[in-house]
Order: sequence, then C-alpha cells, then structure tokens
Amino acid sequence: MNNLSNKHKAFYKKVAEILWEKWDPIGVNDGDNEWDDEYDSYVPHIFRLAIEGNDAFRIAASLTSSVEQNIGLGPDKAADLRVAELIVQEKKDMLG
Repeated sequence: MNNLSNKHKAFYKKVAEILWEKWDPIGVNDGDNEWDDEYDSYVPHIFRLAIEGNDAFRIAASLTSSVEQNIGLGPDKAADLRVAELIVQEKKDMLG
C-alpha cells in the first residue's frame, strides 16, 4: 500500500470502512463498536476489483463468494450488490 497515491490510499480506507459499516455479514458491528479488523483481509481484493474497473455486479459476486466460501454463511445477494454499488460510486467520486 505504500506505493499507492494519496487518493488511492484514501479510497482503500474507504473500501475498508464500507465493508465494516455496510457489509458486515456476520454482524460484529452493532454501531457501538470501535473499528475492527474483522473484514480487512477482504479489502485488497475488493479494492483491486474496483480499481481495475469491474462493475458492481462483479464486486458483489466476489462479496457473495466470500460470505459463502470463507465465512460459511448463506448469501444476501441484494445486500452485497448494494455494498458493491457504494464502492463503485465511491471510486467514481474519489478517483474519477
């Protein structure tokens, strides 16, 4: 991450924030918790997908896959798509 521009670093942090605040498939963020690193391992991949220009459907598919394969829960594809759309919009807003 050290070789990223300041804008890219800010977007990376925004992706982490969105996953913590909006995605949270296991429900560890009850709104009162301090920042947790629970989902930080997913950030690099989701960040890369967004930077490479993948659309919300592709990013959502990756989130859904993570929920099913890594976390072991049933997916909420609609929620994953909403989160992915937020990420895509943030990329547009922050990076153009």
